[in-house]
Amino acid sequence: MNNVYRKILEKCLFYDGVLVLKYHIEYPCIYNTGNFAFRFNKYNKNLALEIQKRAETELYNEAVELYKYNKEHNYPIMVYEVYRNFVVTYSGLNYLSLYTDEYTFTGGAHGNTLRTSQTWNLMYCKMMKLYNFFPNNPYFLIDILKQINDQISKEPDIYFDNTCNLVLDTFNPESFYLTQNGIVIYFQQYDVAPYSSGIREFNIKL
Repeated sequence: MNNVYRKILEKCLFYDGVLVLKYHIEYPCIYNTGNFAFRFNKYNKNLALEIQKRAETELYNEAVELYKYNKEHNYPIMVYEVYRNFVVTYSGLNYLSLYTDEYTFTGGAHGNTLRTSQTWNLMYCKMMKLYNFFPNNPYFLIDILKQINDQISKEPDIYFDNTCNLVLDTFNPESFYLTQNGIVIYFQQYDVAPYSSGIREFNIKL
């Protein structure tokens, strides 16, 4: 079992004395020695630093321009936000799996959340691909898509029309994580369902 800790980068950014952007970026860290811990920590720290850099440059510049525009037109001042957290979904002797949700608000009715995930093989110190979990099934993608569509058919009202085609168009083999019960495949907001339906998840039997 691996003890995964939470590290945080956070800051409030101002322009003309007014808060225009704030960020809270969490990333996982393992406090032990060894090749896996080194690779895992370096990978996730670099991801967090990339998001921080984008927040303090690109998004900050956008926030300043929005602030100037809203102030000039007497519109309410909106604060850009970046909030990222992670959830460990599986931690065992051979694998460590987690996902991160990165919420970004840049004005408008609501923000958007982007989910990413990573599943590590602890023995080989590398991230796994979806096909690694189906070594004896060359048709595993067909089986996965069938399970997804079967689950959608049980709650069709919460999905867009023509969902079968949308599943094919938006399926991403990188969008998975492990749990005690198997594999979860997920789709981003708006991929197969309205915003109100959130990020859709599908449990896949191995």
